[in-house]
Amino acid sequence: MKNNNSLPFDKANYILLIAGILIIAAGFYIMTLDTEPYGFGTLGLTVGPLTVLVGFAVEFAAIFYKQKNTSKDQ
Repeated sequence: MKNNNSLPFDKANYILLIAGILIIAAGFYIMTLDTEPYGFGTLGLTVGPLTVLVGFAVEFAAIFYKQKNTSKDQ
């Protein structure tokens, strides 16, 4: 019997999407912490952008994540 779920994603997908958004926001916040002029310090050029990149990777993974169905009713 098929599950007629009206939502396009499962609960795990939405949790990963929210986590990705929070990681991206944290990356932008880290970039604002840089005290160098015009953000040319380590936080503004390396740590912050890498954190944002990781956040986008989590978002990408959240979209394509599909939980394995352990049910024998397929």
